[in-house]
Amino acid sequence: MDEKEAYSQRLKAAVHYTVGRLCQQAAVDHEREFSRQAIAALAEITFRQCDIFATDLEAFARHAKRQTVTADDVKLLARRSAALSNYIQQKSEELAQNNQEQKERRKKNAAKRKTKSSTENEADMAMDP
Repeated sequence: MDEKEAYSQRLKAAVHYTVGRLCQQAAVDHEREFSRQAIAALAEITFRQCDIFATDLEAFARHAKRQTVTADDVKLLARRSAALSNYIQQKSEELAQNNQEQKERRKKNAAKRKTKSSTENEADMAMDP
């Protein structure tokens, strides 16, 4: 088994584990049970769908002549599902707002440091004869 196949197997195992945990939680919440075969089928479908998503996202970025997948690529990917698209749009707006708030805080802190530094320099100069 080459390195790429081994990596793929580790990813599949991680997806299977995560799907199993989600099924366990859903079973507890809804008083239902999931068979091992159902969990395995869900894990395989999830893995394949993620592979398709990754391929599509790479294609969107490549079409835009970029090396990096952006939030706009993810929004484009989700366009077929109204609920998913709305959720991603909401999260994107939240991230943009948080980033804006962080920039403003950094700017304010930088201004405070600059003011403090210049005040200290003026005080030092006033003390020197």
